[in-house]
Amino acid sequence: MTNSEESQFDSVLDYLKRNRGFDFAAYKRPSLMRRVKHRLQMINIDSFSDYLDYLEVHPEEFDQLFNTILINVTSFFRDDAPWEAMASEVIPRILSNKRSGDPIRVWCAGVASGQEPYSIAMLLAEALGEEEYQSRVKIYGTDADEEALVHARQAVYSSKEVESVPEELLKKYFEPVDSRWTFRKEMRRAVIFGRHDLVQDAPISRVDLLICRNTLMYFNAEAQAKILLHFHFALNEDGILFLGKSEMLLTHSNVFTPLDLKRRIFTKVVKLNERDHLLMMAHAGGTEDSANHLENHVRLREAAFDTGSPAQLVVDHNGFLVLANSQARGLFGLSLKDLGRPFKDLEISYRPTELRSRIEQAYAERRLLSVRGVEWRIVPDSTRYLDLVITPLIASTGNMLGVAITFSDVTGLMELENELNKSRAELETAYEEVQSTNEELETTNEELQSTNEELETLNEELQSTNEELETMNEELQSTNEELETVNDEMRERTDELNQSNDFLESILTGVRVGVMVVDKTLRIREWNRKSEDMWGLRQSEVEGQNFLGLDIGLALNTLTQPVSACLAGEKDFQELVLPARNRRGKTISCRVTCSPLKSKTDGIRGAILLMEEQKADDGDGSGNLSVVSSP
Repeated sequence: MTNSEESQFDSVLDYLKRNRGFDFAAYKRPSLMRRVKHRLQMINIDSFSDYLDYLEVHPEEFDQLFNTILINVTSFFRDDAPWEAMASEVIPRILSNKRSGDPIRVWCAGVASGQEPYSIAMLLAEALGEEEYQSRVKIYGTDADEEALVHARQAVYSSKEVESVPEELLKKYFEPVDSRWTFRKEMRRAVIFGRHDLVQDAPISRVDLLICRNTLMYFNAEAQAKILLHFHFALNEDGILFLGKSEMLLTHSNVFTPLDLKRRIFTKVVKLNERDHLLMMAHAGGTEDSANHLENHVRLREAAFDTGSPAQLVVDHNGFLVLANSQARGLFGLSLKDLGRPFKDLEISYRPTELRSRIEQAYAERRLLSVRGVEWRIVPDSTRYLDLVITPLIASTGNMLGVAITFSDVTGLMELENELNKSRAELETAYEEVQSTNEELETTNEELQSTNEELETLNEELQSTNEELETMNEELQSTNEELETVNDEMRERTDELNQSNDFLESILTGVRVGVMVVDKTLRIREWNRKSEDMWGLRQSEVEGQNFLGLDIGLALNTLTQPVSACLAGEKDFQELVLPARNRRGKTISCRVTCSPLKSKTDGIRGAILLMEEQKADDGDGSGNLSVVSSP
């Protein structure tokens, strides 16, 4: 980013501070700049100077910018494991330190829309009971975003937002309203929300539990240190700090000590260290100038020792650990509480190497001792190498005061030496592999020449095959043309057949008598409209049915013998007059003419039955069955 852009960005921050009273200087600058740029992209503004003009014209934009910078990401019981520890370990610990009826104060910092205060409220209510919870508990929820606090005070959440609440707690502490859930009013009275700037505003005091999850990570190191001092002041002596999974406090071990580092639960450090005791004694035993002089002297000496690059320990002549600089504490897992303990009780006295005997040797010989290349296996797959120097500390009177033990990490040198030896071995192996590879390359070259000859032969075969394929392609084209000719002929035949079917359909429709065509199995194949009109059955109802099974007003069983005779070729023509009842229920005489359906190639394929109403002046008029047949 150019200096001009930096200056423009500073102008935006200065405007927000002067006109809105909020100072973003404590926030991590790269993260802050990234969030502001994101807002500029959302409203299509290219530069910070243009955005400053936009802010001056649109004062409502501040709320949108504020929401963009303060990333309000939270949920009920966010990250399950820490909250399980909160319910099973932390809350019982807090209650055990309280007398019956003592108030319990909780501060939730950076609460966004309020899920975390209500989460701890449910856990406390479960541990205390609702009646005792309402009389003893006060939960203070603070945030810099006033809009988010409005949402938190309402305590109304969607079904998706309460998905992480266990079902039994949801039913017990929430009330359904339309499609949303509201935290119960009588439970909500113990939760108080207010705007609070963690850097500038004074902290809430006398707190038993302080929850500030994934908030510190947005501030720079200086602001974090200031906030943690505020938190230290806010907590009671046995108070507990609950942070987010991205916050470790490894550099603030003098203020808070881990209770459960994995779940980011810490306790307040109350006991003063040796330096604090010295400073208090200086202030109590002399004038203000002498106290200041001693204070500066102590601070200077401690700073010089503590910031020394090699890890160093000092053990007095009585065998107690007196000093351990920051390098030694970090390397061997020591803490300020270990100062003043017997050296023989500490793991460092015998691991990574036995030091007690060597200290005795240094006392006896009154000379410096060196130990080179001590192997220290921290974990099964990690090893360090240390050089040790044990220096006797002798007073001007000749008395032995103690020893200073210096540890120099030579892991890098040992690794370089090992890598050098390994590289030499690898080089020799590589040389042998190169020779072998050269021989393989010569063999491969010969094989490639042979393969090339085979490929040339194969190419000639492929050319011959290609010529054959071209010939086959020409034959296929000829065959395709023949198939197209056949297809055209089939299309013409189909058109002719469709015309024939239309012609036959027209004939059957135009015939004024009922026509029924059956095949050799006596199943109906044609049934014209006159038949539908006479008997009340449509063609779709009778087609494919055995004509003897039809339910019409005609005695079809009487036609069995004449139809069978036609199908057998015994009779070419038969005519019968049968009593019948048409579809209107009228009694009629029906003339039925039966003749075989013949084909030039297949012979007799079925029978044709013509059905016609017999008029009063037709036939003998007797109403009796009559049969006329031809041989």
